[in-house]
Amino acid sequence: MTVRSGIAACATILFCCAQQAAALPLTPFRYEAQAQRHCPGDNVVWLDFRRGRYYLKGQSRYARGFDGGFVCRNEARESGYRRSLLGLR
Repeated sequence: MTVRSGIAACATILFCCAQQAAALPLTPFRYEAQAQRHCPGDNVVWLDFRRGRYYLKGQSRYARGFDGGFVCRNEARESGYRRSLLGLR
């Protein structure tokens, strides 16, 4: 009986931890102005879904490509996307 209860306790802990590690919802927009209205106190970035990176305004890949959208910078960070260093050197 104690082995079963130990396994059940471990499974419960793993299940609870997996729920907390889920990514936060991300709201992509087609146009930059829409994203800016959604988060007026944050910077708008271009998120490339395929590469898993976001680009700041002024970088060469900002607003380029078909697999992306405009999002708030903090939402992109919290969802696990990383900043691209291209064009910042």
